[in-house]
Amino acid sequence: MKELQERICQNGIVLSDSVLKVDAFLNHQVDSALAMKIGQEFAKHFGDKEITKVLTIEASGIQFALATAFALGVPFVYAKKKKAVTQTDELYTAFVHSFTRQETYQISIQKRYLQKGERVLIVDDFLATGAALIGLCDIVQDAEAELVGVGCVVEKSFQEGRGLLEQRGVAIHSLARIESMSPDTGIQFID
Repeated sequence: MKELQERICQNGIVLSDSVLKVDAFLNHQVDSALAMKIGQEFAKHFGDKEITKVLTIEASGIQFALATAFALGVPFVYAKKKKAVTQTDELYTAFVHSFTRQETYQISIQKRYLQKGERVLIVDDFLATGAALIGLCDIVQDAEAELVGVGCVVEKSFQEGRGLLEQRGVAIHSLARIESMSPDTGIQFID
């Protein structure tokens, strides 16, 4: 997605060879028009997959899952990082390690919101190490739902996440694939 790549180059900040800050337009302050276009791109790519639910993890994937679900005309659900007192039903859970926060937490989804046989598209803001997405894949499998694919807004292709997901047979579509980056040389994309 050319517009997304341009915004990353214009407003993204490369903090190191592995950390990209995009909080000015993607995951803190959100450009809502861009988020809706991202949802439309995912809906266009996965639109023929008969998706019944879009799944993400809180918090940075929510706006893109919402935009995608809206474009597809289906509901979305997000895995919570901490159990709320209102979560009284049985839960699907998985442990996930956050690269950016350097902590491990248990994500959860109430079983009534992810049913056996549903056709699920996972959408998230970043694909890097793949830990969050693998946790979501495990939850989809536990629910006996069908994972039709993963949509990532930004992929750091030089990290292991894509390879780990491909080993599981997951179809991945990323809108901006970064081949390499550094504070000195900037960002190089894979076309």
